Amino acid sequence: MTDASMDRVNRFRAEAASQGLPSEEVEEWIRVARPAVYLAEGGDGPLAARVGGDPALPHGVPRPSSPFVASVDLAAFPSGVTGLPLPADGQLLLFSGTDVDGIGGQVPDAVLYVPAGTPTTPSPLAHSRREPYRPRELRTVWHQPSAQMPESYALDRWGDTPEDEQFDLADELSDAWARVGGYRPPWALQIGGHPVSPQNDPVHYARGPEETGPSEQGGTAHGEGADDWALLATWRCGDDVTELDSGVAHWVVRRQDVAARRFDRVHLYVEMA
Repeated sequence: MTDASMDRVNRFRAEAASQGLPSEEVEEWIRVARPAVYLAEGGDGPLAARVGGDPALPHGVPRPSSPFVASVDLAAFPSGVTGLPLPADGQLLLFSGTDVDGIGGQVPDAVLYVPAGTPTTPSPLAHSRREPYRPRELRTVWHQPSAQMPESYALDRWGDTPEDEQFDLADELSDAWARVGGYRPPWALQIGGHPVSPQNDPVHYARGPEETGPSEQGGTAHGEGADDWALLATWRCGDDVTELDSGVAHWVVRRQDVAARRFDRVHLYVEMA
């Protein structure tokens, strides 16, 4: 954890204590926070990601079935800042349409990893329903611990049916965390961390029934495999997608699949407010 992140955690402890919040829940909130990277337009830093336009695909790779969203330069990130076992370099290509029917699920070609040095060619993707997303360069890179949404925290902490007082406590923890949050750029792309969702937590959706269950005393409502599921990325569509109101696309994956470079097992969820 960086000095800036540790400072934020310590200020959160002090803020929560001033509000009389239980110390054990404060420490649990900190424990389940995950590192995240946020990318935004503007700034004069190195190019970290490109959004929109046409992807550069390796020779012979089948054309993905969904429009191209972004290409992320993994070498732009210091080690460990995403909290995921991602490669140290190469490009991570993200693809998504804007269909919000259903709740999403596994999409084998929603993410493509292109190792560094792989020959690629700009490859326009023909999709009858829309033009390519607006091209943009993301050069502002910001990272710090990412907290869960309050409802997600309550469900993971106390099971499928938390009491009203437990939901209220989760909201109070979230408010205390936000009050010491500092400046956040208007990010367009998030890598790692916890999702920010206008509807429901996509990481919860990805878990199978065998991975969820009642929480144990002092534990979480996770089954044996639940903690392996993680947010890979979120794209805030913004004005690029006029057919969605505050639309977002989430890519969710098992950590073990990231480590094995099995991005064909990614789950994709698209939603709007």
